[in-house]
Amino acid sequence: MRQRLSSEPDRYRGRRRVPTPPRSRYAAVVTSAFVGAGVVALGAANLSDAKAVSPDVLQSLDQSQQSQAATDALANRSDPSRASRGENRDAAAKAGTALTDDQVAAEAYALPLDDYEFTAPFGVRFGKLHAGIDLAAPEGTPYMAVHGGTVTAAGYNGGYGNSITVRQDDGTEIIYAHSRRLLVKKGDTIKAGQVIGEVGNTGYSYGTHLHLEIHVAGKPVDPITFLKAHGVDIQLQIESYYSMQAKADASS
Repeated sequence: MRQRLSSEPDRYRGRRRVPTPPRSRYAAVVTSAFVGAGVVALGAANLSDAKAVSPDVLQSLDQSQQSQAATDALANRSDPSRASRGENRDAAAKAGTALTDDQVAAEAYALPLDDYEFTAPFGVRFGKLHAGIDLAAPEGTPYMAVHGGTVTAAGYNGGYGNSITVRQDDGTEIIYAHSRRLLVKKGDTIKAGQVIGEVGNTGYSYGTHLHLEIHVAGKPVDPITFLKAHGVDIQLQIESYYSMQAKADASS
């Protein structure tokens, strides 16, 4: 295991940083993704997009984002089950013992790709809400489930192209869009780190990439913020410690 440098922030202790390959490998992919974003934006007004978000969601987005942090803080502080999970995790780490499979499943959040370029953030652009984030990678690159859950949809879905929707136990939904190929079907139960599809360019997409979208209580939220709260940093390509054990379990 890599020794932690004294200069590293404490918040990254116990997490794994995925090695970044030479950036020249993705030059063509990233360029096409940026160009494609502009083409999509120019033509979006005339397209019927399954990814369109209702105006009510746009109006309430700012207020919900501002209150989300406070709500989450109160919920985390008052939820005894979350506190218990945290205590069990810390106790196991101190004792040097492995968590049970159920504990790992609850804690594990993983990066969807090992190698990628972050090309588009969540937010309003050109008057429309881009309700997720875009991660560019070569076509056919396998992508993994961020967290475990049940596949509620898998197939072609308008602007999303070939897409997968996974619902977690708490009702949170994660959408993986524009896939070249889907490796799971509706009704499947999946684990964090399990390969579920391949990066593609289907639907309203110009440039191969994975569109990752997260809905909480039926509304889209910023995946960057959501995943950071679970130990995953998309921009720095850092994932939670327990994702390594989850990936090993998923591949076995």
